[in-house]
Amino acid sequence: MIKSLPDRINEQINKITEDMRNLSGRIPRPVVVAMDGASGSGKSTIAQVFAGKLQAAIIPLDAFFSANIPDAQWDEFSVIERLGKVFDWNRVRSLAIEPLRKKSQAKWRPFDFLAGIQQDGTYKLKNEETIRDPSEIVLLEGAYSSSSFLADLIDLTILIDVPVEERHKRLLPRDDSAFLEQWHKRWDVVEAYYFEHLRPKTSFDWVIEG
Repeated sequence: MIKSLPDRINEQINKITEDMRNLSGRIPRPVVVAMDGASGSGKSTIAQVFAGKLQAAIIPLDAFFSANIPDAQWDEFSVIERLGKVFDWNRVRSLAIEPLRKKSQAKWRPFDFLAGIQQDGTYKLKNEETIRDPSEIVLLEGAYSSSSFLADLIDLTILIDVPVEERHKRLLPRDDSAFLEQWHKRWDVVEAYYFEHLRPKTSFDWVIEG
């Protein structure tokens, strides 16, 4: 169930929904929208709201986490290297976005977080495929979804902007404290670099705040 949202956010969502519809009427193929934001900002919740209004197909970018990289190896990478390697961008492109842009069905095996870390430090992909049927609106939901790696496929960018203190508080019930401590140490610097230097707030088409 999607929790109720403040009126001011619903007003923003309605305006952006209308913008998506107008854009879809001008582009003779499905429109791809990047829903970006740091961890805990509420991207998944907002994406579900848009999907309900527009019958949109959602691509969760987290499903394409680079599961083949051993967990400890991430700490050996620089901030820029982590950003470049965090997702399997080629799989996102070839298995998800490009088929849906061509009005074909998309299929992929997502990263399996619940399976845990394997003996070699990597993660598994799920055995079952995720399937998305074509839609006139495609929502790519996840941090870094507006990055240069996929920019040629994106028609509209949205930032979900929430203060870091609130985002961290939202994450507390989701995972144990040891995992979150390591996660923040590893990825907070990447998010800060990305949103401060590569995709600042002013670079997005729309910003939903709070």
